[in-house]
Amino acid sequence: MGTRYSGLEELRRKKALLKKEVAEMEDLLTFENTKESLSVLTKGFTDPFLKEETEPGGETKVSLDTGKIVKEISNSIKDYFMNKHDIFGFVKSDAGANMIENALKMSAVAFVGNYAKKNLYGAGWKKKLIGVALIYLAPILLRWVREKLEQYEKNKATSSMEQLI
Repeated sequence: MGTRYSGLEELRRKKALLKKEVAEMEDLLTFENTKESLSVLTKGFTDPFLKEETEPGGETKVSLDTGKIVKEISNSIKDYFMNKHDIFGFVKSDAGANMIENALKMSAVAFVGNYAKKNLYGAGWKKKLIGVALIYLAPILLRWVREKLEQYEKNKATSSMEQLI
């Protein structure tokens, strides 16, 4: 009888832990803390570019910190032009490509995040379903598209090499 009780107690502890984990996931999905939710969704990519502001009503609002974005862009441009003076070289360089890639990633994350948030707070179940689908399916779809593009580029390079040979 004693072993059954300890087993039941263990099951109760596991149940409490599972309930706690589900509550934490629900908090992330409901965007109660928008900055933390976006941080989890983007794996920390947006953290330096977001800021939380407290409105007079006590509500916290998350917005882009344009000052940090502009400062990072200007620092990278300044560092680059200190070493090289060719603007065409900048566009073709890794720094220029990385800057453009980061800007595109940030804009895509902001657009999809805002759209998903609006849909999650929508009145209809269809909008909520769209919001949840964006949160879960958008990253999977983007990964799939990126893999297909990389595969296409690899095939294109291979076929051009075959033509040269």
